[in-house]
Amino acid sequence: MSPQQRVQWFRRFALAGAVLAAFVVVLGAWVRLTDAGLGCPDWPGCYGHVYPQVEHGFAKALHEMVHRYFASSLGLVIAVLLVWAVVNRRDRGQPLLAVAVLFALVCVQGSLGALTVTLLLKPLIVTAHLLGGLSTLALLWWLSLEPSRRDLAEGERVLRGVALAVLPLLVMQIALGGWTSTNYAAVACPDFPTCQQTWWPKTDYHDAFVLWRGLGIDYEGGVLAHPARVAIHWTHRLGALVAGSALLVLGLLTVLRAKTRRLRVAGGLLMAAVCLQISIGIATVLWGVPLPLATAHNAGAALLVIAMVTLLRALWPAPAIAMVPLSRVDHTR
Repeated sequence: MSPQQRVQWFRRFALAGAVLAAFVVVLGAWVRLTDAGLGCPDWPGCYGHVYPQVEHGFAKALHEMVHRYFASSLGLVIAVLLVWAVVNRRDRGQPLLAVAVLFALVCVQGSLGALTVTLLLKPLIVTAHLLGGLSTLALLWWLSLEPSRRDLAEGERVLRGVALAVLPLLVMQIALGGWTSTNYAAVACPDFPTCQQTWWPKTDYHDAFVLWRGLGIDYEGGVLAHPARVAIHWTHRLGALVAGSALLVLGLLTVLRAKTRRLRVAGGLLMAAVCLQISIGIATVLWGVPLPLATAHNAGAALLVIAMVTLLRALWPAPAIAMVPLSRVDHTR
């Protein structure tokens, strides 16, 4: 197998990992939304077993353990990618540093998964676990995409700067979404576009964003009073307005200024993902946070991450040394 073929197979395997990571993220949301996060109160087993027991709340335990099985499979895929990258590190175009970071990240994810259970669904840990899962997806998707093989035009370099400026807004909005979900604040505002039938609902921001409340608190069902949950929900909505607008502007600028079809498609995908996510969010509120829509809202966040990474990858040319056609390189080592 030639070095070029090995790199292509690496990308295909990374793509398979990205699909699995997206499924694990959505499955994790399903576990959280079905209140199955503590279906297995120990880790990594379930009541001391590697499979759920009928006498211990079988349905919730099954949800939790299926999530763990798929998450473990994802960890194995990433370990294989790391071994592949190390063995073939001399191949042109074969990433190594990003794969090492990915492996470290998935190890942290495993620790956060354990802490999610042992710390009784502490919102800070669960939100960090969500961000870690989406970061894992982002890195796998990045590794699956071929870098651009040309220099960026001046306008495209400006686009890259805009994209990097907008990226923190997306991360913050996803974190707010995780905080809303883990504090059971999704139902705090049952109407739209107002909240509690007013534009200025009664809120408690002092209590809404306390990151650490000590140990031994069971957060299943939430511990916050209603005004604090309203504050979280309302902030998430305002964040959606800001981040969504910025992402739409970025997508539109990309479509208008891109010099290649790849970039135009990436910009269009980003706008479509934003519109879809906003639509799902509104429908989720108006229909009383049904489980399928709430889960789809998490899937929409994963799609937004994929769209953003696709755009950034198209705006990030390969290093000059990696842009040399492989057919012109002497591999007789």
